[in-house]
Amino acid sequence: MSLPYAILTALLEKPSSGLELTRRFDKSIGYFWSATHQQIYRELGKLEESGAIRALPGPRQPTRGQKKEYEVLPAGRDELAAWVARIEDPKPIRDTLLLRLRAAGVVGTEGLEAEVRRHLALHRAQLAEYRAIEERDFGEGGKSEADRLRHLVLRAGIDLERFWIGWLETARAELADLRAGAAADTRTGPPATA
Repeated sequence: MSLPYAILTALLEKPSSGLELTRRFDKSIGYFWSATHQQIYRELGKLEESGAIRALPGPRQPTRGQKKEYEVLPAGRDELAAWVARIEDPKPIRDTLLLRLRAAGVVGTEGLEAEVRRHLALHRAQLAEYRAIEERDFGEGGKSEADRLRHLVLRAGIDLERFWIGWLETARAELADLRAGAAADTRTGPPATA
């Protein structure tokens, strides 16, 4: 599971409380590695228990509801560096829309065109958001190594959205063509028998 490494990465970029970390996940890492707030808090506890992170010292008399801020310890940095260097095969795609299209081959395409159009709109919106982030955060040259790598990750997101938009446009056209073919078949009636 990669969530602990996503958390270690985020904490090395900036020590944070659990709440700040969940907000940062929602705005950055969550675009390519999502996690619920409960998963993040649970993982913070495990990482602290294992000695990978620690809560930064706070006031002597902690108040109720006070945020703990965490930082990565050397053991956590070493663990993250070992993970970065690890060999790992690509994961197969698991997308329910692809499975639904396959199922439509046996049960029919009723309602599927609307879902493809909805997915197309969502991917277009995500691409627009990624492009806005790129313009805001990476518009100028001369960036640090960390910025260049963050931009590389963002460009992967941009390219994936472009792929999905192109593929969904093809799927939409194919479904429309199938619908038109089915409509033509019903107009001409069944084939004549001899």
